[in-house]
Amino acid sequence: MKKLLFIAGARPNFMKVAPLIRACAAHPEPIQPLLVHTGQHYDANMSGVFFAELGIPEPDFHLNVGGGSHAVQTARIMEAFEPVLLETQPDMVVVVGDVNSTLACTLVAKKLNFPVAHVEAGLRSGDRTMPEELNRLLVDSVADLLLVSEPSGIENLHAEGVADSRMRFVGNVMVDTLFYQREMLAAAGTMSNVLARFGLKPKGFAALTLHRPATVDDSDVLSDVVSALQTIAEEMPIIFPVHPRTKNNLARFELDVGPNITLIDPLGYSDFLALWSNAAVVLTDSGGLQEETTALCVPCVTIRDNTERPVTVAEGTNLVAGRTTEGILAAYSAQCGKGGGTCGVEGWDGHAAERAVAAMVQGQAD
Repeated sequence: MKKLLFIAGARPNFMKVAPLIRACAAHPEPIQPLLVHTGQHYDANMSGVFFAELGIPEPDFHLNVGGGSHAVQTARIMEAFEPVLLETQPDMVVVVGDVNSTLACTLVAKKLNFPVAHVEAGLRSGDRTMPEELNRLLVDSVADLLLVSEPSGIENLHAEGVADSRMRFVGNVMVDTLFYQREMLAAAGTMSNVLARFGLKPKGFAALTLHRPATVDDSDVLSDVVSALQTIAEEMPIIFPVHPRTKNNLARFELDVGPNITLIDPLGYSDFLALWSNAAVVLTDSGGLQEETTALCVPCVTIRDNTERPVTVAEGTNLVAGRTTEGILAAYSAQCGKGGGTCGVEGWDGHAAERAVAAMVQGQAD
């Protein structure tokens, strides 16, 4: 029986790991999946209900590393993960995404000569000031199996001299979770009432998320962004599930978003899905939300200077706006009125995890 050790450090990681663990159960060969939660981001909402919604058991191991600087956090994860790895002796360590846990556990595994598979390999923003970009580059340089989610990933890895034998194009596991959750909610008849709670009409509002340090930690940049948002809010209300970091900085920089932007606490998966999927436009600096909006053909404006997911721009559902007032307003105007249709991105079909697990098993067979 193959033993796969899955690593997750933050809430989005679990969204990517969940379909992989379900795919292990459905695979014709016996597979034992084990799940490690590093505790890089503590989230009180990650209760038994959260994991039940995702269709996976609670983690087998909790490392509880907590916060700290990048160096401190990475070191704590490495120190805590090593005994788990030695105890479990997996056939492969599976890391997802680009957080510090992804890099830390990869380094520990490779130094102990355990094979590593990286899900979402090859994504590149070209901006090495982003911690996530450095994590991606370093993980992909040493991982044994690079599981790619969009065509640009193959191009990027080729440009870095990676051999074809290490790559597999499998598609996007985050889209698997999106489709799974939507189907589960519809089947149970429990679609969120979030629109009614906030008095919203479908396609009559914008949904907003902001959390990246480059956007929210600089008072001048955040002021420009808020100025654009205030102008947009004159045309349609904006609902803003606000990240604690962003909320603190708005107060620290004395930035008032105005009456037409409603700040709310972060939402659970079901509520947030119901919110953004019914929005006229999504305004965000998130990477994952660029993918999800593309999968459901919801217009998206990315408040960043770059994207590691260019297929979303090629598909026409996403537009990179920069972080200036003028750039955001221009992108918003261009995206308004779009939407509808079917996602045409290769591999974003709800079955990426099945292909990924098959590649993991085949990789071990090789």
